Amino acid sequence: MTGKGSYGPFTDGGCQITLDGMKRDEALEFTILSRAECLDLLAASSVGRVGTTSGALPVVLPVNFVLNDETIIFRTVPGTKLDSAVAGAVVAFECDGYDDEGQNGWSVMLQGIATEVIDPSRLESFRNLPLEAWALDGAAHHYVTIDSTLVTGRRFRRIVGGKKAGGARKA
Repeated sequence: MTGKGSYGPFTDGGCQITLDGMKRDEALEFTILSRAECLDLLAASSVGRVGTTSGALPVVLPVNFVLNDETIIFRTVPGTKLDSAVAGAVVAFECDGYDDEGQNGWSVMLQGIATEVIDPSRLESFRNLPLEAWALDGAAHHYVTIDSTLVTGRRFRRIVGGKKAGGARKA
């Protein structure tokens, strides 16, 4: 984080930050989320982003997904995301949510190996999941999983006048 400000730790692993330019009675509260909290947020969401590389350059691409047994599952067409899965690449997956005013939110990052699903019995079970690749208009016939090797997350809240703002919506 750039800029000057004051930082104060919380006993739960979070911290309170006041940055230069914020009003005297404002602060940001960051709380580290547990793995279980992160997975609960992912399970309640349906749009996230896959981070991988293409031609040695980073790319971040949106996907519709479901969380099934702590594994991210999404559908795709041939291209960068499928190439990463076929190569068994380690990828990042990010999902977030925030309130309408942008005062409160959360972010979860999952890192793991992407794998294309080719086993017929697994494919059949995945076809019964509530998973639509709406942007690809039914053309996404390849299923990709990302295992949940590393899962991290944080929640942030703006504190004004000693009071926390309302809750966050999902992504």
